[in-house]
Amino acid sequence: MRPTTLLIGLGIACTALGCAPKRPVLYPNYQLQRVGEARAQEDIDGCLEFAETNGLDAQPERRAAQQSATGAAVGSAVGAATGAVWGRAGRGAATGAAGGGAGGLMRGLLRWRDPDPIQAHFVNVCLGDQGYRVIGWR
Repeated sequence: MRPTTLLIGLGIACTALGCAPKRPVLYPNYQLQRVGEARAQEDIDGCLEFAETNGLDAQPERRAAQQSATGAAVGSAVGAATGAVWGRAGRGAATGAAGGGAGGLMRGLLRWRDPDPIQAHFVNVCLGDQGYRVIGWR
């Protein structure tokens, strides 16, 4: 499969699945009712920007790359160990690294919308300081 075909396919899948990053979902307490949905969304945007200015942005591409590298390292070790049993440690390590790297990349791509846990907590605290209650991220 050509790289351009793969990118087009990923783009179509991304559009179909809804690729926007997850955002906080607010409990309809007094603060939300008082300011309204539009103002609450502006406050969410402000907290997300505040988190980013403090070095807490999601960076989904970095997390996907880290998961790929981790998967490749684990796959390589498992493949080498398995290959050593059968007398082909090098081939086992290469096969394991390829499989582990692909698995890690897919895991990263499937979870890229999830916020970094520390970033999410930071935004939750920021919104809580303004009187909102975050009940989750969607």
